Amino acid sequence: MSDEEDDDDDDRETGDDVDVLEKSDEKLKEPDMYAVVLHNDDYTTKEFVVEVLASVFHKHYAEATNIMLRAHRNGKAVVEVYTWDIAVTKIDQVHRKAKARGFPLRCSVEKQ
Repeated sequence: MSDEEDDDDDDRETGDDVDVLEKSDEKLKEPDMYAVVLHNDDYTTKEFVVEVLASVFHKHYAEATNIMLRAHRNGKAVVEVYTWDIAVTKIDQVHRKAKARGFPLRCSVEKQ
């Protein structure tokens, strides 16, 4: 090692300051969870619903078809459960896609 390299090592600070984290008895609360609910209507095509479930919720074709059929038969179906921010973002994405294509497809949120 050269003398220059030794000098570089000497320039490092060796402070004795240490941050100590104190243990707290405070428990963190799990966030509330919300179901995104898909609602059936008489105008939105089944193909479009499956397309939206695949693109927005990343569902495989078979699972998206199953969710769509549950909504068709029962009037509504739970798509997925998320925290509030994610749930309302997904719903907004669905509504924007539906509006852009001229469909009245709706989703809502239900607290779990």
